[in-house]
Amino acid sequence: QVQLVESGGGLVQAGGSLSLSCAASGSTSSRYTMAWFRQAPGKEREFVAAIGWTTAYADFVKGRFTISRDNAKNTVYLQMASLKPEDTAVYYCAFRNKRMIVPTTTEIDYWGQGTQVTVSS
Repeated sequence: QVQLVESGGGLVQAGGSLSLSCAASGSTSSRYTMAWFRQAPGKEREFVAAIGWTTAYADFVKGRFTISRDNAKNTVYLQMASLKPEDTAVYYCAFRNKRMIVPTTTEIDYWGQGTQVTVSS
């Protein structure tokens, strides 16, 4: 079992920045992928960014979001800049006990509880 604890998120004006973090604890192997997905009201959960043996980003966040991780702390971070109202969603931390580039929702082993990000116009 792996537990994911998210922090960060909140309300920000368009053009602003926010940071999310997610700490993993429990039975993690040395090779794993951590990722962020998001889900807006009435929409499906979608991939945002991942970090395994490399990083990957959805096209709509490239150049604005940065994913990083601290292996010693089993923590992944998502720095979000130049936020847009369409970035408003619940952001979910995700864990896959295998290294991969872009996980799909069905490939995720564990999910965080989600944290709300709201960008006002």
